[in-house]
Amino acid sequence: MKKSFLFAIAILLISASQLKAQDYKTALGIRLSSSAPAINNSVSFKHFMNPKLAIEGLFTFDKKAAIGALLEIHNEMPSTEGLKWFYGAGAYLGFDSDKTHTDRALMGAQGVIGLDYKFANLPLNLSLDWKPELNIIDNINFEPAAIGFTIRFTFGKSHSQAEPVSE
Repeated sequence: MKKSFLFAIAILLISASQLKAQDYKTALGIRLSSSAPAINNSVSFKHFMNPKLAIEGLFTFDKKAAIGALLEIHNEMPSTEGLKWFYGAGAYLGFDSDKTHTDRALMGAQGVIGLDYKFANLPLNLSLDWKPELNIIDNINFEPAAIGFTIRFTFGKSHSQAEPVSE
């Protein structure tokens, strides 16, 4: 079922590449992910500091409460306007209750690589990514199966589209 969903999203991104797209500066939305990582289903806030560099905040309020931040570098796809590929890294901090109902802290590092698409005529952004995590505190373990799909509402023009400042 998950493979079919991810395949459908990939087809959507490819077919949407025929539309003329524009960049965005800030976006807010929902990220759906596998349930294993500390940062899984979450609220996503992404802000571009310049045309290539973005910071993304993730807030998870599921069985775990966690907050994560990623610094991402975005690169244009040469043949598809509006589609970018990105990579980055960051960290997270969270709290979880284990089977004995004891609260425990979670802290670790996370990486990300993915595709990001902005529709031209809609304030809508789609993203498909792989975000593995390395838990450092409470126990050391690696979670490689963190595939996610994000849909965001976009605000503002990118730095490259901003109006020139009059002097």
